[in-house]
Amino acid sequence: MIPRRIRLSLQSSLLVSLSMCFVALNASASMIPKAPEIEATGYLLMDANSGQILVEHNADERLPPASLTKMMTSYIAASELHSNHISLKDKVPVSVQAWKMGGSRMFIREGTDVSVDDLLHGIIIQSGNDASVAMAEYLAGSEGAFADMMNQQAALLGMNDSHFMNATGWPADNHYSSARDLATLARHIINDFPEHYGLYAKKSFTYNGISQDNRNFMLWRDARIDGLKTGHTEAAGYCLVSSAIEGDMRLISVVMGADSEKARARETQKLITYGFRFYETYKAYSEGDALTQVRVWLGQQNELSLGPAEDLILTIPRDSHDQLKAEMTVNADVTAPIRKGDVLGTAVIRMNGEVLLEKPLIALNDVDEAGFFKRTWHHILRFFSNLF
Repeated sequence: MIPRRIRLSLQSSLLVSLSMCFVALNASASMIPKAPEIEATGYLLMDANSGQILVEHNADERLPPASLTKMMTSYIAASELHSNHISLKDKVPVSVQAWKMGGSRMFIREGTDVSVDDLLHGIIIQSGNDASVAMAEYLAGSEGAFADMMNQQAALLGMNDSHFMNATGWPADNHYSSARDLATLARHIINDFPEHYGLYAKKSFTYNGISQDNRNFMLWRDARIDGLKTGHTEAAGYCLVSSAIEGDMRLISVVMGADSEKARARETQKLITYGFRFYETYKAYSEGDALTQVRVWLGQQNELSLGPAEDLILTIPRDSHDQLKAEMTVNADVTAPIRKGDVLGTAVIRMNGEVLLEKPLIALNDVDEAGFFKRTWHHILRFFSNLF
């Protein structure tokens, strides 16, 4: 956190405004060039920590996602593992339908049992259509029922431009997603189940004596990249969702509808390079930091600390900290009892007048109601305070 100074001023009997100037020594604003031209139907670049979008084009257009669909299949499997509904050691029976799937395959055999762990490797690394169907049948009874789970999960994650008909991305009417939705899904894969995210960085997997390389060639091209998934069909073109980490910054890029494997890798590299070169992730405050104290009426304590309910993280141009300003508005008339987590104000961070972040301020501790005599005294004090 960079040094800051806080100025408190009373604006009215109901609101208190705090202005904070963030000061960075020897900092000057970076010049940000126009984002690179990307040869793809839709694309997006997101800071995974802040969720801020740095570059986008046709990000909400509903496009066929091809095997990027398997990100949702693996996300649901990870969720079921996290909830202890299944385990990595569970044995999954392989049906005829799973065994007969065409396209990219893990090469599981009908009538055999495959562990959930192996299936996850097959889905993520080998992009196995057979593995995806086997997992879907194990989790929901049928691939159709699993598609219902996928759509319910998409709604919960706020993926408003996605609808799934199968677990693989096999071409189907009414099966679509968008660059924004897939970036949202990738962010959840990374943040919600970090214990499983390491699978996306594995470069190869061997099953039944057959070794296959990860189809995400960016894992070899750029050491910063550690996931996520490729996709390709005639209708979808060549698609790639990637994530890369450099220092404290993680980026997620989505490229949909490129015209070749080389093109999707090249365009992804453009986005990743642009993001790391010209932007940085900046944590203004951490969850639970006491940003200010307010007067409490009728309470056992006379003051209460307020702070953010979560880390206040922004994505800003490099070396532009001195242009950040934050304003906080909190209730001046705060009355006990108060419970930790009660929302009592709002923090807004701006750069050059533009709002970059707006988050609630919460009570950082409980304040119980005072005894009779102190409450009576506070009623008198508050009466005269409001009067004058």
